[in-house]
Formats: sequence, C-alpha cells, structure tokens
Amino acid sequence: MTNSTQKSEAPERVRDRLDANLTHPFLDADGDKLREECGVFGAINAADASAATALGLHALQHRGQEAVGITSFDGREFYSRRGLGHVAENFSSSEAIGELPGHMAAGHVRYSTTGGSGLRNVQPLYAELASGGFAVAHNGNFSNSQALRSDLVNKGSIFQSTSDTEVIIHLVATSRYPTIADRLIDALRLVEGAYALIVMTPEGMIACRDPLGIRPLVMGRMGDAILFASESVAFDVVGAELIREVEPGEMLQVGFDGEIRSVRPFGSPKARPCIFEHVYFSRPDSYFAGRSVYEARKAIGTQLAIEAPADVDLVVPVPDSGVPAAIGYAQQSGLPFELGIIRSHYVGRTFIQPSDSARHSGVKRKHNANRGLVAGKRIVLIDDSIVRGTTSMKIVEMMREAGASEVHFRVASPPTAHSCFYGVDTPERSKLLAARMELEPMREFIKADSLAFISIDGLYRAVGQKDRDKACPQFCDACFTGEYPTSLTDFRMTEQRAAQLPFADPKAA
Repeated sequence: MTNSTQKSEAPERVRDRLDANLTHPFLDADGDKLREECGVFGAINAADASAATALGLHALQHRGQEAVGITSFDGREFYSRRGLGHVAENFSSSEAIGELPGHMAAGHVRYSTTGGSGLRNVQPLYAELASGGFAVAHNGNFSNSQALRSDLVNKGSIFQSTSDTEVIIHLVATSRYPTIADRLIDALRLVEGAYALIVMTPEGMIACRDPLGIRPLVMGRMGDAILFASESVAFDVVGAELIREVEPGEMLQVGFDGEIRSVRPFGSPKARPCIFEHVYFSRPDSYFAGRSVYEARKAIGTQLAIEAPADVDLVVPVPDSGVPAAIGYAQQSGLPFELGIIRSHYVGRTFIQPSDSARHSGVKRKHNANRGLVAGKRIVLIDDSIVRGTTSMKIVEMMREAGASEVHFRVASPPTAHSCFYGVDTPERSKLLAARMELEPMREFIKADSLAFISIDGLYRAVGQKDRDKACPQFCDACFTGEYPTSLTDFRMTEQRAAQLPFADPKAA
C-alpha cells in the first residue's frame, strides 16, 4: 500500500530509532504532523491596514506559530515590527498597531523551513532599493535558493538573513528592467519551487502565485480595500468578501488609486495546487480550489469508509484534524461517531519541553482517552495522516489502556512516503514510516488490529476529481507519489555531494 520500493525494516528497529530522534523543534512532540510553514496577509487602501493585517494573521495562526511580522507604508515611509511567538503576543495592543501607520500593510506568520529560526528571518523582509522601499512576504519554498544564493554571493551580494526569501530581494535589486513589476518578473523567472508572494513598493501592492499554484493565495475586498491572504477564512474574520483565488502564475498589481492590473508572465501551465491543503493544512472553514475544505474532508472520510470498512462499534476521530473525515466515515458506514479521545487546548507547545521524557508525555497531555465510552468497545480511529508513526502508536496504546477491545486505524490520506520541498516541514525521507515499511509492518509498528489508507485515486475523487490524471496530475501529491512537479536543484546538488562522501547512506534522501 506504499509507493516505497525499499525493503521494509523491522517495526521494533524503526520504533527504537525514531524514539531516539524526536528532536525536530517545530514538529509536534513525535514529529507526526506535517506543518505548513507560513501564512501571508496583505491590505491596500484600508483605513486601518495594520489592524486588519493583524486580525487576518490571527485567523492564519495555524499556518505558523514560531514568529510573526507586519510591515506598513504611509505614503512616505515603511514601518516594520517583528517578534517571536504568536500574533496575540506581539500585536494585541493599540501601541503595537500604532507603530505601523498607513493604508497599506502586509504580514506573515511562520515556522522555519529554509533558513532556520531567529528574528533576522522573520518576514516581511524589507530592503531599500534604488527605486525605493521593497517589502516581501513569502509562503513557500524555492527549491533552487542555495544555488541562486551562491551565484549572487559570488557576484558580490551581501545577505542579511538565511531565508530563501531574501534571494528575491537580491534578484530584483540586480535586475536591469526599468519597473519594479518587471524586475520582479525577471527575478521569478530564475526561481523554481513554490511561492505565494505579497510585495509592497511605494507604487502599491503586488501579489503573485507560482506558475503551478502549489501554494494558495486568495483575493478579497473590504469596502475600498483590496486584501490578499493564504486562506479565505482570514477574510471572514476581518469582515471582507472573498473575490476569487489568485490564479496560478498570475501577478496582480494594485495601485493606491484602486486600479487592479492582472498579468500572466509565465503562461498558463496546468495547475498543481497542494492536495494536502484539503487533507490537513487549511482550516476547515476555508475554501480551497473552489471547494469547502470541511466538505472535502467529510468526502474523504466517506471514500475511506467505502475503500476500507471496519467491523467495529464506534468511529473515533483523532482530534482535531481527524474530525471531519471521521464524520464522513461514520455517516457512510452507519456507525456511531463518538469523541473517544478528548483533546486539551491549553497545553504548552511540546517542542519547548526540556527532556525526552517530557516530550514523550506530550501525547497524553494533549489527548486523553474517554475511558467510559471506549472500554469494552471495538473502535476505529480516523486520522488525517501518519508521518513517523510514533504518535499513532501511542494513541493506539492509550485506547487499549482505556479498555478498548479492538483498535483499528484508518488514514484519510495515502501513505506519506516522500519529503516535501515546497514549504512544508517534513522529516527527511529516512524518518517517514511509509518510506521504510510496507503496510503490514506499519500496522505492527503502531500496534493496531488493522490499518488502511485511502487510495490516491480515492483521495482525488473525494476532492472533486474523477481520478488522478497519471499523465498530468491535477494536484501536487509528491509527498504520496514522489512525482515532483518542478526541478529540485538544491536537493540534487546535496544528494550528489553526499554520494561522494565515505560511508554515504543512499536511503537518507
């Protein structure tokens, strides 16, 4: 049931090895959830642009909880405020918003993918170019940023951050085209990978999306103001109207006179938006690729029940991300839906815990079995994905300790067997359970009575497609299939260097 062609490793050996490597700082305690790395929000011609941006970022907090930044423009000067932590910790006071005057603002919430953590990498990044101020907020990842950075440094560029986003600033600064928009187009022709960008200049705001539309970006209106955001739910929170998605490869230029200009400098290739937005990343009250995320997740659960029924007494979601799929699974199978696991929303982030034993207690601090409900029952657990498998294993164990007579596991996505290079924080491939094991060893690893994943074609049908077009897939699904829609220059260079080292492990790619 996995796309891996490697020989399955013994479950006990993998379990021991993964338990010894639960050290990634921005995954959950067990590294068992993929993390979308950024959210962006922008407003132009808004009376309270910075306040609207802060509120919009609140709605996008799930997309990045490491750091937040807002940059504004008052017609003469740019102002920036950045900080580590959540939006509420940095922008909840009138004093903080008062430091960011003007009718145009852009903001960013982040985890770190390329570049690491630290204030110098907190976006929007800002630079004074020959043509004036230039601020950029970026969701995504350039898969050739290291190659571009090396070339720029050799030509004399001096970088102030380790973020791949700064590459854009240097490419724009060194472009010979006359206008900022043309310089940005010139820069983007050199990058590969995924991006949704919000750019501020003294002439207005530019929003653009990579030619394949891998990362999401939507446009809205609030009175005379034009807004951009990673998800439509941000518009709901600020009281704005969703106009439409920014199309893949589209660049929208919005002036202070309200004029909106759309150009498509990269043609119109077939779109490949990230299918994991439907599975997990987006908030369920958002719309993505023209469909309600909540309804898509219910449909995924329905399809999962058709493909992988379970002879059980109860359907139990792994909260919170497994809830919509579990509802669809229960409705399709005619089984009771019950909250057999209760999640605490008031625990600290597990990655700050100082010891392995504290990190390993993260599952029980976040989730607790509803013992009186599950005792003596056959249950099927529904979760959105399995990454390393350690959290799934502990939840199964928790259900057994609570007295469940059988514990079955169903997953609302295909096996995650490949790393993402487009702005999603995934472990290296050697730590992905589905890259190391076939289905039965995976079941043994998490200690479930049975284990099944939705098929890739089933997932496509659930999100509104007939089937996966094998010749040209309708989504980016590389984390499941290993079929990457763009070149991976930096990764291939790293792979080649690693192969030249003594004792190189070819399975670590």
